Amino acid sequence: MNINFTIVGQAISFAIFVIFCMKFVWPPLIGAINERQRKIAEGLSAAEKAKADLATAEQDVQQELDLAKTKAAALIEQANKSANQLVEDAKSQAQIEGERIRQQAQAAIDQEINQARESLRAQVAELAVLGAEKILQDKVDAQKHASMLDQLAAKL
Repeated sequence: MNINFTIVGQAISFAIFVIFCMKFVWPPLIGAINERQRKIAEGLSAAEKAKADLATAEQDVQQELDLAKTKAAALIEQANKSANQLVEDAKSQAQIEGERIRQQAQAAIDQEINQARESLRAQVAELAVLGAEKILQDKVDAQKHASMLDQLAAKL
């Protein structure tokens, strides 16, 4: 056996092996590598998109929170205004009711004063008649002197 023939045989075998590998082994490996690169790239782009979506969602949440806070503040302010209005209405109603009660009490007092005056006038007239009776030692007729007693009561 010759070393040259062995080297040539080995070179031919190696060349056939390389051609075989390039035809049948290399394309599936390159395809798998390319597929893997594509999946990695898609994963990275999906991660970037998810990051952008997250930022957008956070902005939306912040806007919704701000809107909710604004609405809550407006509702609280409106409730405070309503409460103040109710208090003011109650105060005015209480003042009106107090004024009405005061007027009724004043009318009752005026009526009692008038009744007391009339009663005093009647008592004074009666005392005047009794006094005149005692002075004259004679009974004075109240019917005859009614006009005189009315004038006397009016002067009192």
